[in-house]
Amino acid sequence: MLTFCPECGSLLQLNDRGDINRFVCSTCPYVLPVTQTISSRYCPKLKDLDEVLGGPSAWENAQITEERCPRCFQDRAYFMQLQTRSADEPMTTFYRCANRECAHRWKE
Repeated sequence: MLTFCPECGSLLQLNDRGDINRFVCSTCPYVLPVTQTISSRYCPKLKDLDEVLGGPSAWENAQITEERCPRCFQDRAYFMQLQTRSADEPMTTFYRCANRECAHRWKE
């Protein structure tokens, strides 16, 4: 649960001091004592980039270009472009290192 400061609107941080749990504001002196049990839940794992781009076979027909891999410094990479934002925004370019041992992925 995200809790915001009613005084300044900042996100409150949980500060546990021994037996006392409380939310404190990092901007102003506001303190909210915790009177109920706090629990958390985990969000499901997001889809892998390959799933979004069309599965592992999506890179089979990708074109290759001279782009340096930021991880292994290989000079060639596969690329594909997709429209990920509104039509008036530029396309996003996805890269995958051509070095099979690296296969690092990044986007521009």
